[in-house]
Amino acid sequence: MPDSPMMSKNGMVTKIHTRIRTDPFTANYDLVGKELGRGKFAVVKKCVEKATGKEHAAKFLRKRRKGQDCRADVLNEIAVLESARANPYVVALHEVYETPTEIILVLECAAGGEIFHQCVADNDEAFTEKDVVRLARQILTGVACLHRSNVVHLDLKPQNILLTSAQPLGDIRIVDFGLSRCVDNVSEIREILGTPEYVAPEILNYEPISTATDMWSIGVLTYVMLTGESPFVGDNKQETFLNISQVSVDYSQDVFDGVSAPAVDFIRSLLVKNPRKRATAEECLNHPWLLLLPSPHSPAPHSHVLHRHASTTSSSSTTTTTTTSGSTTTSGSTNSGSRHDFLDEPETSQSESEPESPACPESPEGPGPFLPCCPGQGDLKAGRNAFPFPSCDAPFSTRPDLQHELIC
Repeated sequence: MPDSPMMSKNGMVTKIHTRIRTDPFTANYDLVGKELGRGKFAVVKKCVEKATGKEHAAKFLRKRRKGQDCRADVLNEIAVLESARANPYVVALHEVYETPTEIILVLECAAGGEIFHQCVADNDEAFTEKDVVRLARQILTGVACLHRSNVVHLDLKPQNILLTSAQPLGDIRIVDFGLSRCVDNVSEIREILGTPEYVAPEILNYEPISTATDMWSIGVLTYVMLTGESPFVGDNKQETFLNISQVSVDYSQDVFDGVSAPAVDFIRSLLVKNPRKRATAEECLNHPWLLLLPSPHSPAPHSHVLHRHASTTSSSSTTTTTTTSGSTTTSGSTNSGSRHDFLDEPETSQSESEPESPACPESPEGPGPFLPCCPGQGDLKAGRNAFPFPSCDAPFSTRPDLQHELIC
């Protein structure tokens, strides 16, 4: 089992082992092409390592945000990536540089982009159910490894699941650990953070965060991958939060046209209000639906393409992208905000068969993806009511330095 990183009282980890280089980043890397993503406090650029010619993605993170020192937040992200080095489904950290104003994370380079694009694609480009089975098994294998290290991601969504290649369908990488926390059985962590459509009810109720919080998000993510629809999104954040709190989910045949009964049962096992009654990552890996394929590495045979509703159409994307943490945040101490602040904040517009207890395999050689940018083009529908899925999820935040920040 991987070692759990040492954590502070609020689940943040600030002790890292990676050497932070202070020599000029440009002495070792050439920046190439256009920016991969830009946000209020970060920018991601493609770069090429001069010594090897290998492509990477460089994530430039500002250390001060709205007058506050946020270096500890960046160190937490580094520490979590360190703890996941042996996890083949987590983006790999290559190097870290620091300047007087920024910390630069050199990460694997993206090839296939976000799975969001297939979630909103037309029928001929959308995932088949067997595709979703394969990807879900990889996501769960990666998350199970994180959870055994007591790490919770807290922002699992299509924009933070990337592919090594789009055609043919590659393997997944989980990215953007800016909101991640370490949890244990000793102290409780209560924070208001995440992306509105994917947050669990306990987040809204300011109840303790646990590994089950990620499992709710995986339930929402699977629903989106299978249907192209967002199960809880409303006309505003308050309506979205009410839908989540009431677990108001449409499981009708209209939504799940062409989707198997085991797939729906899998989602039902995760979209459960009581965190203690949700399936764990390792329990999910033994669900009958995920045993349809012999291995998470097996190529996905193309069966019928899942039906996509007429409302799932292409729309123009915005140019605003962010990469600071991957979502809406109250990324501070457990006293950083209140449920009242969270709910009342105004709207802001805006990637071998498993054993019963799967071990974390060694990290494979070769490049993997990292493209932490906004979802791109497309709409998702909320149940029976069509509602456009914005190009960036509207964030919520109660910490002053992150309030109204655009984070995807």
